[in-house]
Amino acid sequence: MRFKICVFFLFFITVTSFSQTKVYDIGFLLDKSSNAIDVRLNDLENEIKAVIGEDAIIQYSDANRLINDFDIDLALKNYQTLLDNETDIIIAFGTLNNLMLTKQGNFPKPTILFGNVSQDLIDKPHFNNLKSIENFTAIITLQSYEEDLELLKELVNPRKVGVLIEESFLNYGNIDSTVEKLESKLDLELEVIPFASVDDILNNLDEMDAVYLLGGYYFSDSDIHKLADALIDRKIPSFTTTPINDVELGLLATSHDQTEVNQFFRRIALNVESIINEKEFPEIASLLELDKKLTININTANKLGLHLKYSLIVTTNIIGDATDLVADKKYTLVDVMQEAIEENLQLKTNKQDVLISEKDTQLAKSEYLPDVFVSATGDYVDPELAETANGQSPEWSTAGNVTLNQTIYSQAASANITIQKALQQAQQENYNSEELNTIFSASGAYFNALIYKANYKVQSQNLDLTKTNLQIATHNFEAGLTGKSDVLRFRSELTQNIQDLIIALNNMEQGFYELNKVLNNPIDSKIDVEDTELLEGSFQGYIYRQLAEFLDSPELRKTFVDFLIQEALENAPELKALDYNLIATERAEKLYSVGRFIPTLGLQGQYNYTFNRTGAGSTFPTFLTPPPNGYYYVGVNLSLPVFNQNKQNINKQIATIQSDQINLSKDDLKLTIEKSINDAILQLVNEISNIELSKVFEETSKEALELTQTSYANGAVNIVQLLDAQNNYLEAQLSVSTATYNYLYGLMELERYLGTYFLLQTEDEHAEFLQRFIEFTNNN
Repeated sequence: MRFKICVFFLFFITVTSFSQTKVYDIGFLLDKSSNAIDVRLNDLENEIKAVIGEDAIIQYSDANRLINDFDIDLALKNYQTLLDNETDIIIAFGTLNNLMLTKQGNFPKPTILFGNVSQDLIDKPHFNNLKSIENFTAIITLQSYEEDLELLKELVNPRKVGVLIEESFLNYGNIDSTVEKLESKLDLELEVIPFASVDDILNNLDEMDAVYLLGGYYFSDSDIHKLADALIDRKIPSFTTTPINDVELGLLATSHDQTEVNQFFRRIALNVESIINEKEFPEIASLLELDKKLTININTANKLGLHLKYSLIVTTNIIGDATDLVADKKYTLVDVMQEAIEENLQLKTNKQDVLISEKDTQLAKSEYLPDVFVSATGDYVDPELAETANGQSPEWSTAGNVTLNQTIYSQAASANITIQKALQQAQQENYNSEELNTIFSASGAYFNALIYKANYKVQSQNLDLTKTNLQIATHNFEAGLTGKSDVLRFRSELTQNIQDLIIALNNMEQGFYELNKVLNNPIDSKIDVEDTELLEGSFQGYIYRQLAEFLDSPELRKTFVDFLIQEALENAPELKALDYNLIATERAEKLYSVGRFIPTLGLQGQYNYTFNRTGAGSTFPTFLTPPPNGYYYVGVNLSLPVFNQNKQNINKQIATIQSDQINLSKDDLKLTIEKSINDAILQLVNEISNIELSKVFEETSKEALELTQTSYANGAVNIVQLLDAQNNYLEAQLSVSTATYNYLYGLMELERYLGTYFLLQTEDEHAEFLQRFIEFTNNN
C-alpha cells in the first residue's frame, strides 16, 4: 500500500512539473525570403531549442514568418500582427525591419533585432553608447565598405568598380554620399548599380574592372551561380559582403566566414534563454565584433588569371581545389606520349639522321649509274703555225664532245651498297630507341607534374590545417588552458608551411615547364595534366589488369619474368641496331678478304664533233684525206689492285676487330636488359605493397590527428603531440600521392625495357602479347 502511495506521489509530481513547463511561440520578421534564408532560419530555430533544452517548450509557426518585400508600411503591419497574436518573442532581420523597429518608442513584447551594418553608414561610438531599452536588444555586426574595397584593390588593382546595391536599400541609406567619400579616399572610380535581379546586374557591367556586391542575401544559389559564371566569362573579379557560401558558389572573395553566422545564432539563443528565465537581456543593443578574414575562391581566381600575393596567404582562407587549374590544354598520358613522338625536337633531330642515312644509301647505289660529261672548246692558233700544220691546227676552230663512264661491276661499290643499307637500318633502330626514350622521358615529365601537383594540394591542405590548429591554440590560450608559447609555435609552423606551399607551387610550375619542353610547347604555355590511377583512366585496359595479376602471383612471376626477358630481347632496337652494324662490318670484312681478288669492270665511250674550222691552215692538203667532223670510240676496262700498300689486310683486320667488339656489346646489352627487367619487376612489387601500406598509414594518421586535435582542444594533450600527429598525417598524404604515380612510372619503365608501350597498342596486339605468354608458359 505504501509503495502504491509513493508511485502515485511521484506521478503527481511529474505531471505537475510537466504541466508547469511554459510554451513560447517565436515569430520572425523578414525583409524577404529565399530557400537559403529558410535553411538558415531552421538552423537558428534548432540552435534556440538546443540552448533552451527542457526549460521551456519552443514553438514555431510558418504563419509567424512574416515578410515585408521591402515595403516599410508592410514591415510595420507585420510587426503589429505579431504584437496582436499569440507570439511571445519576436526576432527580426533585414534593413527595413531595422529601420522600422529602431523608430519604435516601446516594445510590448521581447524583440531581438540582428543583422549587419556598415560602419561607413553609422556612428559607431554613438551605437555603443545606446541606453538599455526594455524588451529590446539588437545584435549587430559591423562591416566596412572601405576595408573591403581596400582588399579588392590589393587583389586586382581595378580602375572602375561597380558597387552593386539592392534598389530597396537605396531608399533608406545615404549610399551616394558614402560612395563619394570612398571614391576620394581610395582613389577609385565607383559606380552605383542598383539591382532587383541578377539580370539587372549583368546588363550594367560595361567598362567595369571589378564589382563589389552589397546585399544579394536573398539571391538563390542558382542566382549566385549565374552571376559568378557571367562575371568569370567577362573576366570581372568580384568581392561580396555576403557569407562564404556565395564564394563557394563562384564569387571571388569576401571578408566574412561561417563563424559569423554561428556566433549570431548563439547570441540570439542566449538572449531567448534570458527571456524564458525572466531575466533582463544580457546586453543592450550592441556591436558584435568579429575577426575578419579574407576568403578567396582559388578556382575563380585561376579562371580570372589572378595570382594571389604571397603576403596574403597567411591571413587568407582559400577555398576550392588549388590544383584545378585553368589551362589551354589538359593532357592525358596517352596525349603526352603521342605528342612527344610528333613534336619533340630531339626526336626530330634524330629523324634527320635517318634521312641522311637514306641519302647515303642512295649515294652508294649511284655508283652503278652512268657518268656522262659534255664539253665544248674554242681554239685560236698563231696563223704562221696554222699554215705549217697541214690542216691539223686551223687558225680558228670550235669542237665538242660527250664522254660516258659506266661501272658494270665493282665489288667495292656492291659492298658499299650493302653496308650503307645495313647502316641505314641501324640508324632507323637508333631512332626507334630514341623514340622509346623520348616517350619514357615524356611519361616521366607527366608523372613528375602529377606528383608536384598532388604535393601542392597536400601542402595547401596542411596550411589550412595549421591555421585551424592555430585557432585552437588561440582559444586554449584565451581560456587559460595553455600558454602563449603554443600560439607562437603554431605561428612559426604557419610561416614554415607557407614557405613549403610556395616551394610546392614553384615545383609544380617547373614540372609544367619541363613537360612543355618535352612536347615542344612554348615554355609558359598554360597546360594541366589529367590525374590517373592504377587500373583507371589510361591504365584501365585488360592488359594492365593481367599484368597486375601476374606480378601478384608468386607462382607465375618467375615464368612471367623469363617471358618478358625474351620479349625484350626480341624487341630491343639497340640489339637490332648492333645486328645491322654487324652485317655492315662483316660485309666490309668480306670485301677486304676474297672480295679484293674480284676485278672491277667498266665501260667508257666518247663522241667528238668539230663545229667550225676557219682561217689559216683550215684546209687539208690534197694528199691528205680530211677526218670526219664527228667520230666516236667505245672501250671496256678491267682493273685489279695487286698491292695497295697493305691497306687491304689492315682494313680486314680492323673489320674483324669491329665484329668482335659488336658481339661483345651485344652480350653485354643482353645482360643489361635481363637485369633491368628483373629490377623493374622487383620495384613494381615493392610499389604494390607501398600503395596499400600508404593508404593504411593515411587512414590511421588522419584518425589519430582528429583524436589528438579534440584532446588538445580539451587540454588533454600538449602541442608536441598535436604537431607530431599533423606531421604524420602530412607525411602519409605525401606518401599516398606519390605511391601510385611511382608504380605507374615503374610500369612505363618496364615497358621501355620491353621495347613497346601497351598504351600505344591496339587490343589485338594486347591479345597477341597474352597469347605469346600462354604459349611460353606451356612450353616451359
